[in-house]
Amino acid sequence: MALYLTEQDIQSLLTFPDAISLVEKAFEARARGRALDIPRERTRMPGGHLHILQAAALDLNAVGYKAYYIQPERSRTSLLTLIDREEGNVIGMLESDILGQIRTGAATAVAIKHLARPDAKVLGLFGTGRHAVTQLQAACQALRFERVKVFGRDKERLTAFCQKMEQQVGTIVQPATSREDTVKGSDVIITMTRASEPLFEGSWLEPGQFIAATGANALNRREIDTETVKRCGIVVVDSRDVARKESGDLLPAYEDGLLYWENTPELGEIIIGQRPGRTQAEQIILFESHGMAVQDIYTGMHVLSLARSRGMGRELPM
Repeated sequence: MALYLTEQDIQSLLTFPDAISLVEKAFEARARGRALDIPRERTRMPGGHLHILQAAALDLNAVGYKAYYIQPERSRTSLLTLIDREEGNVIGMLESDILGQIRTGAATAVAIKHLARPDAKVLGLFGTGRHAVTQLQAACQALRFERVKVFGRDKERLTAFCQKMEQQVGTIVQPATSREDTVKGSDVIITMTRASEPLFEGSWLEPGQFIAATGANALNRREIDTETVKRCGIVVVDSRDVARKESGDLLPAYEDGLLYWENTPELGEIIIGQRPGRTQAEQIILFESHGMAVQDIYTGMHVLSLARSRGMGRELPM
């Protein structure tokens, strides 16, 4: 029978160290041809949008899809359906909002591990929303930062975010004085916003920085300007198929002839040594993360296995 897991079940079972390891395996499996990933499809309607992502993981004997429906400022429904690839039966249905937040943060942590300078000490973060929480939590698993600077437009919310996150991650988390302050002096920069215009100027970037842009997964969003793409020694994506379809950051650079998809490495290719990552300390590197169902499959199968071993979840008559 299929097992149903709630958001509370998943939050109690999925840790950041496990999620980071699982997402790294998902990147590697896809780069080796052991996993398939189908870019997100969106059904846009007045008042709400339905999003569906699909993937298969041969080594896990699993195929599945995540469907989430969002009504801005009102409600959010997210379900991951896992299917036994050989038997063809549903083995799990997981509420997947928190799982999506954790695995998105985990993807950034994997990128930091492979692309940031290992001596990075200062993190600059744009965003104070729920995804910014898991971005910061995961990043602090990847490297031991001495200080975090956070930029947010709402000062009251920004202050509350910094106070809360400082207790959670065990390092100094303080409001940045400006957008420029968020960028300058930071070794790693993470953007997790719903911005429709670039958050900072590429001219502010400094040698050796690593940028993880994680919010612009639609054509009406943009966090990074063209100057940033110009200044980067390497631009890395989670998936070329996804990026060419919905990267609000990179499509303008592609249209301007600054970027060619066939020359743009995927993170999985760098992990397995198929393409080079950072080769010089002074390189500026950009990672564009848009979200992949294969990450959901790997984390979801892990959580499902843990739940069964611990007698958690609810059996469904399927």
